[in-house]
Amino acid sequence: MLLSRVHVRMGRRFVSVWWAIPILTVLGVVVVVAAKLFAASSAGRALMAQHQCIAWGPPVPHGIPAFVRWTHLLTFFFLVIIVRSGLQILSDHPRLYAKVDCTPGEEWLRFRGPVPSDRVWTAKQDAIMLSPLVGLPGGRHTIGVARHWHFIFDIVFVLTGVTYAVFFFATPWVHRLLPTHLSLFPQAASCAVTYLSLHLPRGPNGFFRYDALQQLTYFSVIFILGPLAILTGLAMSPALDNRYRWYARLFGNRQIARSIHFLVMVSFVVFFIGHMTLVALTGFAPNLNHITLGVDRNDLNGFGIWLLVIVLVIGLNVWAVRLSWTHTRVLQRVSNATVGRTMDLLFDHFAPKAQYERKDISPHFWPNHIRLPEGPVWDELVESDFRSYRLKVHGLVENPVELSLADLQAMAKQDQITMHNCIQGWSGIAEWGGLPFSALIDLVRPDPEAQWVIFYSFATGADGGVYYDSHSIHDLRHPQSLLAYDMNRERLPILHGRPLRLRVENQLGFKHVKWVSEIEFVRHFSERFAGYGGYQEDHEFFGYRDEI
Repeated sequence: MLLSRVHVRMGRRFVSVWWAIPILTVLGVVVVVAAKLFAASSAGRALMAQHQCIAWGPPVPHGIPAFVRWTHLLTFFFLVIIVRSGLQILSDHPRLYAKVDCTPGEEWLRFRGPVPSDRVWTAKQDAIMLSPLVGLPGGRHTIGVARHWHFIFDIVFVLTGVTYAVFFFATPWVHRLLPTHLSLFPQAASCAVTYLSLHLPRGPNGFFRYDALQQLTYFSVIFILGPLAILTGLAMSPALDNRYRWYARLFGNRQIARSIHFLVMVSFVVFFIGHMTLVALTGFAPNLNHITLGVDRNDLNGFGIWLLVIVLVIGLNVWAVRLSWTHTRVLQRVSNATVGRTMDLLFDHFAPKAQYERKDISPHFWPNHIRLPEGPVWDELVESDFRSYRLKVHGLVENPVELSLADLQAMAKQDQITMHNCIQGWSGIAEWGGLPFSALIDLVRPDPEAQWVIFYSFATGADGGVYYDSHSIHDLRHPQSLLAYDMNRERLPILHGRPLRLRVENQLGFKHVKWVSEIEFVRHFSERFAGYGGYQEDHEFFGYRDEI
């Protein structure tokens, strides 16, 4: 990711982030000078005299409890992985929007140039590659692997946070951080002026009590940024969004939630840099002893442990990159057994039902398949305007059938305006018309042991071979599971899947198979191909179900 490619929307124009470097430098100098001038003014002196920047609060046991030290250490380990894998995920659609339609040119921040207007440009082509020094795993477009790392460590991050919260409210430590008085805010302002004017506050160190700015900052990072990261992440779940529209609206919409999620990540990074800077300036060795050993001594023992932690973090990340390429299937299996099962538990009972209005339909709907179908069979279908198309439905069914488009159109038709959520991060709203899949289930009458359905495409995957994916019959019975042949009240464009594409609105978009050629009912998806549930699951190591 190059800074020269990072652009921020300013009004109707995009400005390169290279301009931000001198601007931020000048702004930093201005802030320091302003803080010094304010501190020297009568208003500043009055504020700092009335609200001194000193550690205060009710009497609490001194020291840093063991649960704080351990959760502090573990959170640092986890956040490094989460941030690096999050950057890798962002690089697969390196644009952030304020509108849910994700129209090119309307993003407020982008990490590459504008979308070409003289040719079809897919979301896959828009992805950028990150160095393994930045993204996890880095090196190529690997969103499937990155998501495994991201979600596995999200789970342990949440468990660590819950553990911290339980001890926090059950111990006297609650009095150290919990804001209980409005006077904290002017005192925090006084501390901010003190720090920004390049003066260090006087008084006891953090081993005994925190000053107001420390208290509010630490509390905000733990109890505002942490939960906000979790809640905005959930707002990118198609299972949740397409069941409860109100949830994403808490943040504005899905794309605003995605932008906030990114800004929370930036806030964590900025906090860490500022935190470590102040740790160094206010007594590096004693501060490290406080948080690693829980003692108030001025020796290098804590510094040695800190160095060991840094080495372990670097080693963990090097190992994670190597594991990503040498034992990818192991990582995928671990993720399927943990993240996949957690998704099933949290989201499997959410039948999608959210509907939108025609005014919400996106002006741009990203195409997302590098290879269109090709070959003599496909050419014949196109030449006949798909009159010769036959959908073959077979497998563990009592009544196998072959249906033409006319047959499908003569059956029950359903129209729905729903939001599409791509695994890369973009979204779009479209109106789909087609056959409810439950009607097809009723027609073919699956055997009791048939629990999964395989969808085959006329297209081939990026690495060659037939493209396919699978869904549970449970999901396909949802009212919004559809075999679509219309899009926005017109015939489905070839670019988006004509003659037939699948819609399963509680799943991410890569599972909505386009150019459907045949459908097979099976006991389990593991019976076909590599056994992981789909082409992307077999080749790009995606999860077998992705409801977030």
